[in-house]
Amino acid sequence: MKKYWQAALLCLVWLVTSAGSVFAQGNNFSLSLQSASETAGAAAPATLRLLNRDIATLRAPLGGLTPQERVERARQRFHNLPDGAVDLPIKAVPFEFEQTPGIQFMFGEYKLFVLLEADLDVESQQTLENLTPETLRRLQELRSTWHATRDRPLLLQGLLKTVIASVVLGLFLWGLARITRRVVGWLEGWRDRIAVSSPDVDWRELLARLIVGSMQLLQWLVILLVLYSWVHFVLSSFLITQPLAQALGEWFWEQLRWVGSGVLHSIPSLMTVIIVLVLTRAVTDVLGYFFNAVQRGRLQLPFLHPETTTATRRITIFIVWGLGIAIAYPYLPGSNSEAFKGLSVLFGIMVTLGSAGLVTQAMSGLVVIYARALRKGDFVQVNGVQGVVTEIASLATKIVNVHNEEITIPNAVLVSSPIHNYSKTGITSLTTSVTIGYDTPWRQVHAMLLEAAAKTPGVLSQPAPRVYQRSLSDFYIEYELFVAIDRTAARTALQSTLHACIQDAFNEHGVQIMSPHFEMQPEGKVVVAKADWYKTPAHAPTSSGD
Repeated sequence: MKKYWQAALLCLVWLVTSAGSVFAQGNNFSLSLQSASETAGAAAPATLRLLNRDIATLRAPLGGLTPQERVERARQRFHNLPDGAVDLPIKAVPFEFEQTPGIQFMFGEYKLFVLLEADLDVESQQTLENLTPETLRRLQELRSTWHATRDRPLLLQGLLKTVIASVVLGLFLWGLARITRRVVGWLEGWRDRIAVSSPDVDWRELLARLIVGSMQLLQWLVILLVLYSWVHFVLSSFLITQPLAQALGEWFWEQLRWVGSGVLHSIPSLMTVIIVLVLTRAVTDVLGYFFNAVQRGRLQLPFLHPETTTATRRITIFIVWGLGIAIAYPYLPGSNSEAFKGLSVLFGIMVTLGSAGLVTQAMSGLVVIYARALRKGDFVQVNGVQGVVTEIASLATKIVNVHNEEITIPNAVLVSSPIHNYSKTGITSLTTSVTIGYDTPWRQVHAMLLEAAAKTPGVLSQPAPRVYQRSLSDFYIEYELFVAIDRTAARTALQSTLHACIQDAFNEHGVQIMSPHFEMQPEGKVVVAKADWYKTPAHAPTSSGD
């Protein structure tokens, strides 16, 4: 019954310390053995570990067994020892196999493993004489550990320490969560009050956001550090897991030393990176001042137009920053690591696969900008869309039409379509057409159209409106009126007003705006009598040659 109770207590101890054991296994502290990398023509060495303690390293085959198999056999022998065999005297008996001397280690008459001269580490100048006492000492510690795992007071003491440490850990995490929740909540409230009270970006809001993020990061760092301390303490509370706690502590301090050494060695490179970036920023500031002067007209250059200044500035600053980053990149800590190389390759693949359409649109945008076909505020017609240009971006152009709808046209479509810019010259033509039958004098139609143009607000008197007869169709004559306007943004509204004035003029003089289609030829000829050639508002010419 006593043995069953001890076995159950041991299982509980192993469950408590499983987290530390898994961590130690991930760092090559497994419960079975450690194997070094194989060398050409030689078997891989194997380390015999019993109860988490290194006993000996075997490097040579023996009797057809590899070092790994020798280690496994030694482990089996140890676990198969009968009760009380561990308390037998530990012996180191000289041994010779095929003219190879060695030492055989035993518990009383029970064999455990053999050390051969071929197992010695030549580089450290090991000999059987100095290795034997060290191995005997480790076996003595193994026996003490084996007894400690079966010592009920020691197990209860370790279990009590674990429970106390777990309670302290829970209370600490509970208190930390309450404190950080209140502090972070107060900081978030402060941040939100600043964001609501200030319509613009406030540096205090940015500072508050930075503090909130830093507090959350600090909270997780403290939690990880406390959990690490708890695992280390629990592992140290049991004699069987003390080597794991020691290895865990050594790993932690090794990481701290590695980080500190990396920071110290990276200071010169970081200073170089900072200097390069500061100089790059200074150059971009100078270029920004230069392009602003050109855009505002304070500086005029024959090869740089104000319309193309924004795009040229973006391209130039992009090139300058690209050169600055390329110069600073080799000095970044870890830039030569495999991780950085992998990210560079991945980024290159993503850019290669996804940049085909992007580059096409960007290059089309440059064509639009440097061709100066349109600019912000122009009234244009592109691909059936008529409206005012509100934005010319790198990838697309935005136009607001008469219905106040924003229409986005990709630059590739813009390049491949004709662009009608009604604002380029300042004064643009507005046209409209009517079809009138042959029974209405053309001079009267001309006069009525010119009269309607003169009554339309927004139509310029110079250049003067004019009328052309575009076609003599089968059923009607097509008249087209040309007028000049300077308010291109109001083009649609002016055209509507012009149409209204044309209708009023024709109604006032009793002329129907219609295009007659006959089912059969009328009895009389459909002509205008000479007496009606100059019906109002038309005027007879003062000289011959109307």
